[in-house]
Amino acid sequence: MLKTLKIPILFICVISLISMRLPGGPTADEIIAKANEKMRGNTSQSQVTVQIIRPTWNRELTMKTWSKGLDMSIALVTSPAKDKGTVFLKHKKEAWNWVPSIERTIKLPPSMMSQSWMGTDLTNDDLINSSSIVNDYTHKIIGEETIAGRSCWKIELTPKASAAVVWGKIVTWIDKADYIQMRSQFYDEDGSVVNTMNFTNIKSIGGRTIPTHFEVIPADKPGNKTIMIYDNMIFDKPIADDFFSTNNMKTLK
Repeated sequence: MLKTLKIPILFICVISLISMRLPGGPTADEIIAKANEKMRGNTSQSQVTVQIIRPTWNRELTMKTWSKGLDMSIALVTSPAKDKGTVFLKHKKEAWNWVPSIERTIKLPPSMMSQSWMGTDLTNDDLINSSSIVNDYTHKIIGEETIAGRSCWKIELTPKASAAVVWGKIVTWIDKADYIQMRSQFYDEDGSVVNTMNFTNIKSIGGRTIPTHFEVIPADKPGNKTIMIYDNMIFDKPIADDFFSTNNMKTLK
């Protein structure tokens, strides 16, 4: 009896050791974190052109953005003249808006996070809480697809019970070779697609290969879209924590 038991036990141990050494694919959590880090770094600074396209008119604005880690980001509108100086700040779970025309700092309540940001097809949540996809959602690989010739993981993100987020779920496609986000679809709580975001014009910028054009297309508004073009990016340049403060919002240039 002892001899017959030794063989299967030894066999199981050998198989376990071999399995531990086999290269395994990354988890959904690791993929999302790596894709997010690729676009943000430890810190990031960018200059962005935003094009708002409607069936009967177009509008353009420019802005500068800064981010540090997952919890701090700030965006300054630099044009057009009527919006110049408007600032949006995220610090941990709180968000503020500085409106120079009335010289007021407004704390954004959760009810405002689903509203349109500056008349675009983006919400305040999209701009301010873009990094929350790492910590506020549960991630699951649900398939593999090819987009623009790139083999991608298809990942479903469902919000955690404690997360104060806008979307009922998000489905995103991440390129396997370079961890580039290629497409994302944003769903409401009823499971209907609200926005589709396509990531294109992949090139080296700031020393990283990333998409530089983001196109947001609302599902229920034919002819509407918003395009974000990253004109310049700088990664991992030190930024002090107090840069991301309500006091700095009023003097940011």
